[in-house]
Amino acid sequence: MFLLSTIIILSYLIGSIPTSIIISKAAKGIDIREHGSGNAGGTNVMRVLGWKHGILVILLDALKGVLAVVIVARLHYGTMPFQNLTPFDDFTLVQIIAGISAVIGHIWTVFAGFKGGKGIATALGMLLMIVTVDMLIAIGVFVLVVTFSRYISLGSLAGAVAVPLTLIVRENVFKVDIPSYNTLLPFLILVALLVIFTHRKNVIRLLNGSESKISFSKKK
Repeated sequence: MFLLSTIIILSYLIGSIPTSIIISKAAKGIDIREHGSGNAGGTNVMRVLGWKHGILVILLDALKGVLAVVIVARLHYGTMPFQNLTPFDDFTLVQIIAGISAVIGHIWTVFAGFKGGKGIATALGMLLMIVTVDMLIAIGVFVLVVTFSRYISLGSLAGAVAVPLTLIVRENVFKVDIPSYNTLLPFLILVALLVIFTHRKNVIRLLNGSESKISFSKKK
C-alpha cells in the first residue's frame, strides 16, 4: 500500500507543476493568474501571450500526464494492496490511478494555492497512453472545432465528449473488440464529466456569448 501511495503522491506532484505560471513569468515576467480569465492553464496563456507560448504550456501539461502513466506507474511492483475487481491487469490499473492523480494535481495544484488549470491537457497525455485511437480522434475533433469556432473551451468540451462517444461507436457500430470496454466506458465518461465540471464557467459564457475567442496572431 505504501508504494501505491507513493505513486499517487509523485503523480500528483508532477501534475501540480504550474507550467503556465512558470512560462508566463519566464516569458513576460507576469503571473498569468492576474491576466485574461485568471486561469492557470494553456488556454489563458494562449489568449494573453499568444499561440506559441500557449501551445508550449499545453504540450508540457500533456507531458505531465504521460510521465505519470509511463514512468511513475512503473515504480509499482508486487501485488495490489486491494483486490483488483476490474478487467484491467494490475499495471494498467496503476497507470489509470497515476494518471488521474496527475490530473487532480493539475486542477488543484499544491504549488499555487490549489488553483490550477482545467486538466484537459494532462488528461489528454494520460489517455493517449491508454486509449490511443480514441484520443487521436478526439484531438482531431478538438482541432476542427477550435479552427472553425476559435473557442478553445468549446474544442476542449467537444474533444472530451468525443472520447467515450468514439469508444461506443467503435465497439457497437464498427464491431471492434475493445479490451475492457465495459470498464473503460464508465471511466471515460467520468473523465468527460470532470472536464465539463471544470469548464462550467466557460459553458455559461459560451451560452451567453461572452466567451473570449483566441487569436492565432503573435502577441507583442
